[in-house]
Amino acid sequence: MIAGLGNPDKEYIGTRHNIGRDFVEHLRGALPKKVKVLDLNVYMNNSGGPINKAVSSKKAAEKLIVVHDELDVPLGRVKVSFGSSAGGHNGVKSIEKALKTRNYVRVRVGISPSTPSGKLKRPEGEKIVDFVLGKFKPAEQEKVKKARKTAGEALELIVTKGLSQAMTEINSR
Repeated sequence: MIAGLGNPDKEYIGTRHNIGRDFVEHLRGALPKKVKVLDLNVYMNNSGGPINKAVSSKKAAEKLIVVHDELDVPLGRVKVSFGSSAGGHNGVKSIEKALKTRNYVRVRVGISPSTPSGKLKRPEGEKIVDFVLGKFKPAEQEKVKKARKTAGEALELIVTKGLSQAMTEINSR
């Protein structure tokens, strides 16, 4: 079961905060038939409710894959994790609270800028809201495209070869 986090209104399509939702929608047709895509028609910070309804137990939660934006990862990079902290992401916090566990898979799609040497330039404080709700700049589109490809590969690896293999291959990039 896969859920892409984002906001449902059209005005949010193409924003950094909706990258998880947008990616899952883009990849929907390419996913194996056995993979159920959850349609979350709620705002990001309320994602836990519908996910909790779809997940029958803590054991079932371990098979859940959540794709979302990640400020702590540079744009163009993707990280796969399991059981890690929400790290300030309110959509992920909503899921943890509803499921009463953090033991599920996360495909964290980087949205923060970085220096040419790769050092993260994460926005801070009040600038975060405007940043995450902003659309990607034309100069960033190549990195968004790269991240979409990597996220697709991550999902395929998780489903076909398992979480450990996906983490090894994707997180080393």
